[in-house]
Amino acid sequence: MRPSTFKRNLLATNIAILLGSAMSMSAVAEEVQEDNIEKIEVRGMRASLKASVNEKRFANSVVDAVTAEDIGKFPDGDVGESLGRIPGVSVNRQFGQGSQVSIRGASSRLTRTLLNGHSVASTGWYDQQEIDRSFNYSLLPPEMVGAIIVHKSSTADLPEGGVGGTVIVETRKPLELEANTVFLSAKGDYGTISEETDPEFSGLYSWANEDESFGFLVSAAASETNYQRNGIESLVGWGDIVPSTFEQERERTALNAAFQYRPTDNLSFGLNLMSLDMKANNANTSLFVMFPDDKDAACEQRNASGTCTFYRRDGQGQNPGWAQTWARQASMDSNTVDFDFEYEADNFTLEGRVGNTKSEGGTDLTSNYGFWLGTAADYAGTYDATGDVIKIDVANKNFTADDFGGPLSPAGWSLKKQPNSDEETYAQFDVTIPVELGAITSFKTGARYADHDVTQLTLPANLVDGVEGKDASAYYSGQVSSGAGYTLPKPNLDAMLGDAHAAIDSFSTDGAVYKSGYGTINEKNLALYLMANFESEGIRGNFGLRYISTDAESDYYALQSDGSYADNISTNKASYDDVLPSLNVIFDVADDVIIRTSASQVISRPNYADMFASSALVGYADGTAGNEVLNTGNVGLLPYKATQADVGVEWYFSPDGLASATYFIKDISSFVTTDQILNQEIGIIDPDSGADDWTVSSRTNGTGGVIKGIELQLQDAFDNGFGYSANYTFADSDAPAENYPDAVSVFSDSSKHTVNLVGFYEMEDFTARVAYNWRSEYMIRELPFFYGNREHEAYGTLDLSASYNITDWIGVTFEVVNLLEEDSIQKGIAPSSAEVKPELKDGYPAWSFEGEARYQLGVNLRF
Repeated sequence: MRPSTFKRNLLATNIAILLGSAMSMSAVAEEVQEDNIEKIEVRGMRASLKASVNEKRFANSVVDAVTAEDIGKFPDGDVGESLGRIPGVSVNRQFGQGSQVSIRGASSRLTRTLLNGHSVASTGWYDQQEIDRSFNYSLLPPEMVGAIIVHKSSTADLPEGGVGGTVIVETRKPLELEANTVFLSAKGDYGTISEETDPEFSGLYSWANEDESFGFLVSAAASETNYQRNGIESLVGWGDIVPSTFEQERERTALNAAFQYRPTDNLSFGLNLMSLDMKANNANTSLFVMFPDDKDAACEQRNASGTCTFYRRDGQGQNPGWAQTWARQASMDSNTVDFDFEYEADNFTLEGRVGNTKSEGGTDLTSNYGFWLGTAADYAGTYDATGDVIKIDVANKNFTADDFGGPLSPAGWSLKKQPNSDEETYAQFDVTIPVELGAITSFKTGARYADHDVTQLTLPANLVDGVEGKDASAYYSGQVSSGAGYTLPKPNLDAMLGDAHAAIDSFSTDGAVYKSGYGTINEKNLALYLMANFESEGIRGNFGLRYISTDAESDYYALQSDGSYADNISTNKASYDDVLPSLNVIFDVADDVIIRTSASQVISRPNYADMFASSALVGYADGTAGNEVLNTGNVGLLPYKATQADVGVEWYFSPDGLASATYFIKDISSFVTTDQILNQEIGIIDPDSGADDWTVSSRTNGTGGVIKGIELQLQDAFDNGFGYSANYTFADSDAPAENYPDAVSVFSDSSKHTVNLVGFYEMEDFTARVAYNWRSEYMIRELPFFYGNREHEAYGTLDLSASYNITDWIGVTFEVVNLLEEDSIQKGIAPSSAEVKPELKDGYPAWSFEGEARYQLGVNLRF
């Protein structure tokens, strides 16, 4: 018997046993009456806690929730950070915001995000990160969110795609609010590294007619953030140690319009329009500080891979440092139109939705300004990479534009744009039929169809004639702090982008660079399901089957044996289908005690970046020698697939109180991984290195791997105004080391230990909260892109928030994020034999970034 057949038979046996237990009980018990479920108008921390507890308690699957404390007031100033308070959920904060989440030890790529139950398109703004299926939560202002539901177990009617879990973001609806509800908010946001105070604004208005048959809601949010990330990056193949400063001008705007119409009591229509936009222009200034004439003589200590970890330079007769600024004009947006309806007849309920979601993003322009900085004597001293963070002790760390060597102009080889697009048109219809068939109370069936298109392009620039260099003062003014205690010339981003545009005549849609970066994916997904809901005395739940079918194709220019690209576009096609069973059984063993069990098979489709059939030349002519990668995708990849189960005990010892313990296991039978071979000749000479020396990277399906663990949760609130919430997650992630180029045997994004501690006080007009989130080390995998695969050290943040209602309709708020300014430290932990860059091996301190605290002070009006 094949392993996959055995797993399916084992799952079917478990379903039959549990279902038989349910069916053997007495006939159908009375349905839970609406007045047995406490309905709460969410106002304040305690009410939010109670609403989240109720969402979990009465769900017929394994869920957790975060509920807004009031209109326009989510528990955190960042949606991703709020998700990180949930047991089993971990947050990735690569650029100072909670942009991606992982659930129960599975990668963030395996988290499915839905907006009001439907897909939401999303692209990235950074050309060093791949296009994936995860939603970038930094796009979504928390003021627009009413609640977030995290599904950790599967049901047949839940859209497939979340091996880790499915996150459903729920926005406000007009008929859920009082007519003429108004909310306005203004905040100032200060960063301790950027030392800038930035504005944030949001507002909401909701209206309904007198009989509440029609209503509309409009909400908007806008913010400007000057984000700065100082750190030390490593590039052993060229500059070794690189103090860096990443500066970004973020401009985020969001608009939402929702309409509801109920012509009769049993018929309703809804229309939701959502527009999310972020301008993300950025300047990344780096100083390559190590260019000794004789590296071997300057090296005093090496690690197991032979990589030098301690240099000493005497400053005599050696090169100065090389500095460069990457100036990028970047953006991303997401626009959604969603129409839904519901008709409730005497013997069935029909629901449906159709819509379109589209996102465009990427770099609208990339440019590079490079120059020698200072003299060799400035760099005399020691460079110590023996610890977790590189230490640099040299003669001079303070530079201005006067220290430049020669005129500057945008490097012609760097000028390009890399736009991405992501679009889905979808339709879904569901029918629920009440029945009296033993313990079965209803059948639910439906279909969902989605047509998805993704495109990536690289468009190199054709230059105008006679681009002249300018004095450094044209592009740099003043100074900016950087990593390792350096102070560098501060780039003038507008001037750099302006002159970069002026140097461009047009963008090429031909040639090797364009053809290697061209790729499209069309994916057609069909899902059919049948689910039964059952309930009897002391037991309730659901079971069902979901059938999925996928047809995918990718257009590309084929790389030929001589290193050139074909003139005509080729297309690769692939398809797969599967049947996914699911079962959820809840035993109400006492009025306040629940035993919750589930078992299912789940999938997550491969990332789009892995499916592009094109052979992309990553790092080609990017000004950094030794960074060249031939990256080839595979449209025929099978999805990630897991057989999962969990069992938990929940004790609801008070209206606000919950104590629970859950054991979970995910047996992952198939997932997508990267094969990588270093130092290969492919027939293409890189102009920076002058060599045909490439890392060849390709995508394939891996097999095996198990994630298992426990979740512990305890929370309560007291009459004296105090309350708390605490949870701990243990996730033991075991993946075959041979499935990763880094040969590290853990799944990506998986922390073994995650802890959340929240304490709050709420009484009358004043509330205060302190929250601590900590996760143990985890692997970040971004090969074949620049940052590669590395381990992020344990990371913890302390956040504070407080609010005071001056009157019934005016309030003030104060928030602090990352009060302790926790640093982000990332090490290369691959063994010496791994096919990865030297800085990603044997504990080398690959990257480290200084932590920033952000302070917010705001005022809001609600009436």
